[in-house]
Order: sequence, then C-alpha cells, then structure tokens
Amino acid sequence: MTILDKLPQVRTPLRSTARPALALGTVLLLTSLTAASCEDTADVTVAEVGRSTVSEVVDAPASVTARAAATVTAPAEGTLARLAVTPGQQVAKGQLLAVIDSPATRTRLRQAKQALDASKRSGGGTVRVDLSAARRKLDASAREAFDHARAAADQVADPPTRDALLAHVTAAEAGYRQASAGVAAAAAAVQRGVASLGSAMQALGSAQRLQAQQAYDLAKASVDALTLRAPIAGVVQLGGTSSAAAGPDLSSLLGGMSTGAPAGMTGPVAAPAGVASAPAVGAPVSAGTAIVTVVDTSVLGIVADVDETDILLVRTGITAEVELDAAPGVRYPARVGAVDVLPTPNSRGAVAYRVHLTLETPSDAPTPRPGMSAVARLKVREAADVVAVPAAAVFTGEGRDSVWVRGTDGKAQRRTVVVGASGMDTLQITDGLREGERIVVRGVDRVTEGAALP
Repeated sequence: MTILDKLPQVRTPLRSTARPALALGTVLLLTSLTAASCEDTADVTVAEVGRSTVSEVVDAPASVTARAAATVTAPAEGTLARLAVTPGQQVAKGQLLAVIDSPATRTRLRQAKQALDASKRSGGGTVRVDLSAARRKLDASAREAFDHARAAADQVADPPTRDALLAHVTAAEAGYRQASAGVAAAAAAVQRGVASLGSAMQALGSAQRLQAQQAYDLAKASVDALTLRAPIAGVVQLGGTSSAAAGPDLSSLLGGMSTGAPAGMTGPVAAPAGVASAPAVGAPVSAGTAIVTVVDTSVLGIVADVDETDILLVRTGITAEVELDAAPGVRYPARVGAVDVLPTPNSRGAVAYRVHLTLETPSDAPTPRPGMSAVARLKVREAADVVAVPAAAVFTGEGRDSVWVRGTDGKAQRRTVVVGASGMDTLQITDGLREGERIVVRGVDRVTEGAALP
C-alpha cells in the first residue's frame, strides 16, 4: 500500500443524480475553533456534533402532464362548414365543436336508403307449390272408373267371361295403386325441393335486407360523425397538437386519450410555411385533418424519469417539490402516485423509470402548462432529530466512512461511522458518533492520526 492509499478521501455522493435538500436546523453547534499553533492545522476547523433533521432528495428531469388530450379529426373529405368554438374556450363533454359538409358522404346515405327500401319491398321471393290436391282428384276419378268397370262386368251373363273381366279390373286397379304410390312419392320429393328452394330464397332475401340495413346504418353513422363533438371536457386548441407530420401528438406525450385517425392515415400533413395549421371555415379538409384538440387541464401531473440507481428509493406516497424551467425559484408541491414497472431508455442511453406525480399549484404561483420542462426533487428519505454532521466531515478510506474525532488529549482519532440519510450538506450518522463529541468539519485532508487539533 502506498502513502497515497493511506490518505483520507472526502466522502462524495454515491449517486450523481441525487441533490438532497438542506438539513432543517443547525447540525453543529458552537463557534468553530481554528488552530494557530501549527501550520498543518491552520485550515482545520473543529465543532461539536449536534442533532438535526436530514432529508435525502433525488433530482430527476420531468415534464408537466395534462389529465387527458383528444384531437378531433374530420371523418370524411369535404369542407369545414361551421366552427362553434374559439381557442382557449372551456367546453363540456359532448358539446358541439364543428360541422363538416361532405356531399359524397350524404350521397352514400341517400343511395343506402334507396337500397334498403327496395330490399324491404322485394319480400324475399317465397315459392309455394301444392301437388296433393291434384293427386287426390286423380285418385277419386280412378276409383270411380274402376267402380263403373266392375259394375259393367257384373252385368255379363256368361260366368267365365264375367269372372275374367272382374279379374282384369282388379289387376288394373292394383297396378294403378302401385303407380299412384310412385307418383305420390315423386310429388312429395318435388314439394320438398320446392320448399327448400323457397326457404333458400327467403334466407337470401333476409340476407339482402340485413346487408342493406347495415350499409344504411354505416352511411347514417358517417353523416352523424360530420357533426364533431367534444369527446372530453377541457380547453380548446384549434388544429392538431403539432404542425409536424412525423412528430408525436400531445396525447402520446401527455399519456392522455385520442380519437385517432381513420385506417390508412399516416398522420396530418404539415401546413406550408406561413400558413395557419388550423383549417378555417369554408376551407377544404380531407379525412383525418385535425380540426380541434381538447385538453383536460383540470388535474395537472408530473412525469419524472428517475435513474435506475435511485428508483429503489422511490415509493408511492412520498412528497416532492417541482421547479419549472419557466418559473425558476417557484416551488410546486407534488406527491408520487405511481412508479412504472418497465424501464424507459433515455436520451443518454441509460435506463430510467417513469414516476408519476400529482401536482399542486399554489395560489400565488403561475399555472403550469402541459409539456413544460421541470425538475422534480423527490424526498426519498427523511430522518428527524438525529445525530448529523456536515457532509465535508465524512471521508472514505479503505472502503469505510470515517471522521476525525478530537480526543480528550486534543489529538485526532480516526473513527469509523455508519451513514444513514444523505442530505445535500448534511449526513445522518446512525453509528459511531455521539451528540456533543468534537470532530473535524473542515480540512479533513490535512489531518493525520495523532495530529494535534485546535
């Protein structure tokens, strides 16, 4: 081990992202005593160990979020016939925003209505065929003819001739019955086939009517959609959320909701330079053109990206202070409501986790706007009325945190300590020091074991 290894190192914060808050109260009491008898201890300061409250804070980049945002787009090609709201107007859910005039959409509705009426008039093409009545009439005529033939045969006087005639009539009647049974079976088959045909035609007619009804309902919904209404309550902003075609919309940035564009739309087309991005009344619009965006600012929040080295200290319910880039020096109270389970890679390539906070706006503070950049200072740990020392008094050597203690003989003694909560300027000492002991609070790098202390 070289002499450089033996030199004490002032303890530095373990996390580069942490900027803990100042301790609440005075940590070290009494007036510092500066030695003048020894050149090596000229810049060494000793003070008593006291008690204080130490707050450990994690700083994270953040942005203001709205509760929700919804962009209402034109459902079809046409013109903006009416705009019923103005920028900055507060609207309720379901309130009229605008009306789109689309002749093509209304023509499709008229054609669908005509097709529906025609399908209802067709009735489905029912087919009916009844062969049983004709067969019954034919059987009755045959029976009557056989009865007449049998009566005529009975009038013959010659017995052999009469018997022969009667036998012939009986045989003919039996043959007819057999033929009639075949005809009946064929007629039944035909009737069943006709019935099946009628059922098929009826089903086809029903399907046609159903298809026509669905086409009409779709066309009617398309016409109804030409009247644009607010999907949520909020503040009106004309046009979309961004003039850039490829840029993300406000809904994705703010975690809100969006009505979305019709299938096949890749996003709104950016307006040329010098032209307003919001369409004017009477201007042509295409399907998917953003007409109005409604932003719900009733509840503002904060989304902070906390580095993976600090995220295990963050839990729901802890408090925080938020400072906006647009309002330096103003503190906005906040509270952690949720911590994401999955990470979000940041621009530096490091892994971070999003922390969602609710934001309060003091009455005398400017009202934040969604998307504003901010810094969230999360109070991850707080120790009240504990033994605390200045951060400059603690140094790290040989893998341990230590302080220089002034012994009863006035000489420096190295003491290993256990650090708890880490504040920006103060550290909690959970073991190794007692209240009232005197330690080196400045110039620890100038002190060696056994050196005389002021």
